Amino acid sequence: MTDVTEDAFLGGRVMITQPKRGYRAGIDAVFLAASAPCRPGARVLDVGAGVGTVGLCLAARVHDVEVVLLEREAELAALARGNIEANKLSDRVRVVNAAIEASAEVFAAAGLKPDSFDVVLANPPFHAEGRGTPAPDPLKAASHAMAEASLDTWVRFLARMAKPGGFASMIHKAEALPEVLAAFTGRFGDIRVRPMHPRAGEAAIRVIVQGTKGSRAPLVLLAGYNLHGEGNAFTEGAQMVLRDGAGSPLVTQEDVRRL
Repeated sequence: MTDVTEDAFLGGRVMITQPKRGYRAGIDAVFLAASAPCRPGARVLDVGAGVGTVGLCLAARVHDVEVVLLEREAELAALARGNIEANKLSDRVRVVNAAIEASAEVFAAAGLKPDSFDVVLANPPFHAEGRGTPAPDPLKAASHAMAEASLDTWVRFLARMAKPGGFASMIHKAEALPEVLAAFTGRFGDIRVRPMHPRAGEAAIRVIVQGTKGSRAPLVLLAGYNLHGEGNAFTEGAQMVLRDGAGSPLVTQEDVRRL
């Protein structure tokens, strides 16, 4: 793949090569990475990793975290490997080129065991297949749309790979919140929901949903996060996440320490 761009994340601390056209990582990836309640030494699985933006931003922010990038598209997996090398994180980050529907034998051969990750992350396709006009670019179409029932499949996989007491975080469009909660319920407890608003007073456009495997604690709706202040400038809090690499976990530091 030669038609690519190189883009800076976290104020240039992470450089990402990604397709010029098709699905492109942006602020969703950075906020998902910031939501991960990690401590040094934690094992993290980034599901549907694309070119690796979420996992690499997390690895750059949290010292000694170990990250596996799981990506089904071979072209994107190849770019992710290049991004790992370019960011000098090959000692802590690696790629597995496989789909979540792959057999247990495939995952075992790649060293991915069930119940073994402290944190599992996902930024799944936002659109259902058959709704609207599919993107002409095959990679963009695959990254933006999935089968109607696949969201449940994604969350089932997250629950399979998270260890007991481990965390799962997913970012999605706000209108998909009922489907995301339905998929999380029964698999994760202590579910935390963080709405993300373009500006104060405007409807949320994204939600980050996070749950704890094995918990029976009730759902918590957290305060909304405003991305922009006056004009198009990011708020100070958003800049701290996007530029400075600040974490924005949905749980307390005590929860992080018990990992």
